[in-house]
Amino acid sequence: MLGFPKRQTSLGTVRNTRILATVGALTAIALFTSGCDKLKARDNINGGTAAFKAGNFSAAADHFKTAVALDPTIPNIRIYLATAYIQQYIPGTETAENKKYADAAIEELNKQLEADPKNVLATQYLANVYYQMKDFPKAQEWSRKVVELDPKDKGALYTLGVIPWIQFVAADREARLNEKMKPEDPGPLKDPKERAALKEKYWQSLTDGIEHEKKALAVDPEYENAMAYMNLLIRYRADLQDTKEQYQADVKEADDWVQKSLETTKIKAERKAANPNAK
Repeated sequence: MLGFPKRQTSLGTVRNTRILATVGALTAIALFTSGCDKLKARDNINGGTAAFKAGNFSAAADHFKTAVALDPTIPNIRIYLATAYIQQYIPGTETAENKKYADAAIEELNKQLEADPKNVLATQYLANVYYQMKDFPKAQEWSRKVVELDPKDKGALYTLGVIPWIQFVAADREARLNEKMKPEDPGPLKDPKERAALKEKYWQSLTDGIEHEKKALAVDPEYENAMAYMNLLIRYRADLQDTKEQYQADVKEADDWVQKSLETTKIKAERKAANPNAK
């Protein structure tokens, strides 16, 4: 979904970081299991971890599913199983075969939360799964729950900013088409009635989205993706302004965010060049 910029890439980065951390914890947990069933569960965790790292997510899921059956008390074991399912889900592919992986992941994550309602990782994963499924109301619901558990989760704050833009962009483009306005034509929208109707429906959600991106940037002032969506949210919301002066002021602010993003990217690149081992 980061079509503008690439949303899929950004969310994928956040998700994969969490997945790698999750998988990294598997070996450590396996070392502490004991007893017959626990030993078998440990073996399956090890097998699942090896399969996961090799990219064989189906085999990983089978191992983790067996581990769950043998010892469901292993911390976060259902998250490991859900992770293997998530990796088999292809966003945008609308088939029953594909959807079953998302549904299976959701089932395991909900079971994890039944046992541990404040599990941040399971909550993050649910928000991401619903986002990948384009179930944006549920993605918003679970992203808000993530922020309730961790107010400094920049990924959830970022997502809460992105979704309002996604929900508005098609309506804005349709309005411009109706009014024979090209994408590059300056706004605001020409038809006062259409503009007022869209403003009533979308203004507050776009404004809330801007505030969420600001909060993400308060957590990480160098978060380029949040800067990119500050640009998009302000630029598109400008079409709902009542005057050209207001529109132009918003466009200038949006342009400023583009420049900040470019400058931040440059600073990070220079920092990385100076210290290649830095995170």
